[in-house]
Amino acid sequence: QVQLVESGGGLVQAGGSLRLSCAASGTFFSVNRMGWYRQAPGKQRELVASMTSAGTRNYADSVKGRFTISRDNAQNTVYLEMNSLRPEDTAVYYCNADVVDSIHGYNYWGQGTQVTVSS
Repeated sequence: QVQLVESGGGLVQAGGSLRLSCAASGTFFSVNRMGWYRQAPGKQRELVASMTSAGTRNYADSVKGRFTISRDNAQNTVYLEMNSLRPEDTAVYYCNADVVDSIHGYNYWGQGTQVTVSS
């Protein structure tokens, strides 16, 4: 099986920064798309940012110019640098990854990490 291990969440003041990390471990051939989703209370889970192993990036409009996604493919790790944080960024942030072996493709979720932005 594959496990996604997240770290970096916490409490930060508005205007501050946080860096989230997510590492994929287990048995697989490769990791293609990795990304971050978030879910605030009473709201649907939404895509924040994603990145393929080839370097294609996608961002939600609400975070463009403030958040940066990056990857270390050698470590199967994805990062989310969050700058100029706002209270509306408060949510549980989930790592997500598309993983393939020799036969199948799979999608995995991390356990989630809380990001709280205080005003």
